Amino acid sequence: MRTMQAAMAKAQACGKKDDFLYNHLSQREELWFDFMADTGDGGNPTYTVARLLAKPLLNVDMDGKRKFLPRGDLLLIGGDLAYPNPSPYSYENRLFRPFEYALQPPDFYNPAHIAVKKPELPKGVKSLDTYEGPQCFAIPGNHDWLDGLEIFVRYICHKSWLGGWLLPQKKSYFALQLPQGWWVFGLDQALHADIDILQFRYFSELVRKQVKKKDSVIIMTHEPSWLLDWYWDISTGPNVSNLIQDVLKGRCRIRVAGDLHHYFHHSVVNKSSKNGSIEHLLVNGCAGAFLHPTHVFAKFNQFLGSSYEKKAVYPSFEDSQRIALGNILKFRKKNWRFDVIGGIVYFVLAFSSFPQCDLENILQDTNSTGRFQGFFHALWMAISNMMEYSYISLGGTLVLLVIAYFFVPSKISRKRRLFLGLVHVIAHLAAAMILMLLLEIGVEICIRHGLLGTAGYHTLYEWYRSVENEHFPDPTGLKARIQFWSLGLYPACIKYLMSAFDVPEVIAVTRINICKNGMTALPRAYALVYYVGVFFYYWVLSTPVVSLVFGCYLYICINWFNLHFDEAFSSLRISNYKSFTRFHVNKAGNLEVYTIAVDKVPREWVLDPQWEEEQLSKTNIPSYEREYPSTWAPQWPFPDPNYNARVVDHFVIDRL
Repeated sequence: MRTMQAAMAKAQACGKKDDFLYNHLSQREELWFDFMADTGDGGNPTYTVARLLAKPLLNVDMDGKRKFLPRGDLLLIGGDLAYPNPSPYSYENRLFRPFEYALQPPDFYNPAHIAVKKPELPKGVKSLDTYEGPQCFAIPGNHDWLDGLEIFVRYICHKSWLGGWLLPQKKSYFALQLPQGWWVFGLDQALHADIDILQFRYFSELVRKQVKKKDSVIIMTHEPSWLLDWYWDISTGPNVSNLIQDVLKGRCRIRVAGDLHHYFHHSVVNKSSKNGSIEHLLVNGCAGAFLHPTHVFAKFNQFLGSSYEKKAVYPSFEDSQRIALGNILKFRKKNWRFDVIGGIVYFVLAFSSFPQCDLENILQDTNSTGRFQGFFHALWMAISNMMEYSYISLGGTLVLLVIAYFFVPSKISRKRRLFLGLVHVIAHLAAAMILMLLLEIGVEICIRHGLLGTAGYHTLYEWYRSVENEHFPDPTGLKARIQFWSLGLYPACIKYLMSAFDVPEVIAVTRINICKNGMTALPRAYALVYYVGVFFYYWVLSTPVVSLVFGCYLYICINWFNLHFDEAFSSLRISNYKSFTRFHVNKAGNLEVYTIAVDKVPREWVLDPQWEEEQLSKTNIPSYEREYPSTWAPQWPFPDPNYNARVVDHFVIDRL
């Protein structure tokens, strides 16, 4: 797709037309623009960020004082526009709809319209130079590339509006010439974490011909290779590194990226133009997707031969570690569908240990110490017998071990992966066997006290027959005729259906028969009924435990070994801690950087009466000129992010 875009741009108008360069903003004295990434899941967090972006004048808290920041004239989106995969549904509902609620498109906007000749400007506007409304440019992320970039091209390159933001963009990568010698290079890394040779050639030629020696460049990529390469101990993006070090030669002042859903700002310790080091590295993927941890990357300090130090992080390392505790406390609540798989897996692990006929050492011992010793002896014998004689449970254990091994991130050695996977499986196996013993002890106690196993398989049916004539009289003989017409199936069906509703008794009776005569003496139908009944009760008993064990595994890995940073936090589905970065190229040519964050995202919204009133009174003006451009406002008691947003990081990059 990237090769095709380059070829099409060359073919159009005999190569005289440049579809990648936009310089219509360069003549302004100053410019405000925003960066966000990973709009992702849509809904409450995405609309919260879009609403902040659309506010004409944002009132934020900055070091205890109120700071007013005007809306950006330009919006840059750093990839992953929708999760989990690109589709018309995800783009329309998780990206376009929140932005249309935040800032409405013009009245003539048609969602089905395809932009053949960009930019498609409103009537009366002759060129991009004179357009006063906000504009948007976006690069694709790895999720946008899962379909070969088809949906991204259709919805970003072939449409003219993202809500009230104009989309002049024609290709998946671009160069923006900003005022006062500043540039933005939006790179398309596809699924390879690097730019292709044609893209590299384009930006190299652009730097050689148009970027001056005293100009400054902002490199925008989807993946923050400095953090990910450090974490995985790899080296990616050689073409991007070559562009920064050998082509730009110190003119790349800041690099911004998303992909990781948190905020990180690192600054170079000793800047040297000789090695082409980047002054500032900034990650901000908090525009709408789930939260990622920060403490995992706390020790990062080297990139492209230069040393870096942390300047700001959001959320803090302490908050990140505290949030990870939710894997123990909230994993099951957030991931209740996991119970279905977990309960089945546990039953497979314990299947060969049903029933446990020898529980005398546990139930007859008079002191608690002896009972505990008997319990753990029975547990050890159950695991030993499973390992020695079982097929189903042993096979399930081995399969689970293979899955657990490959589930461990490959950043650690094979021995450590095997050890961690083995410990993980042992924890699940021990929990499965303990639950099996508890269920067996419960059934055995009921049998010994005469609560179960006293009347046979059809206790409920026999009770029904004893009271049938009294409570269900049949003066017309209808039951006899139904029995005759159904060839005797009528009473048999009632008999076995009632057995299905008397599962504890069936389990107890079958268990007694197995312990007396062995499994081979039991008919297959009764064995099937027994295991189905045991599975039902065991599944209910095991589902909270399997979630607890797996949640503890994730918590230990993320906080002790810095592993599973993606799984441990995606499982929590945290919609809070959202942010974006607002830049200002001032008249002196310096770049001011403000990162604005919202700790809590509203979950309930109501139609904003101020928006509704302005909508009726100001019908002929575009939405970006209105004081209240957003449709929905937070419902009480949720706080309004427009008045609770705060600046979590602020710094200035001086002009070269």
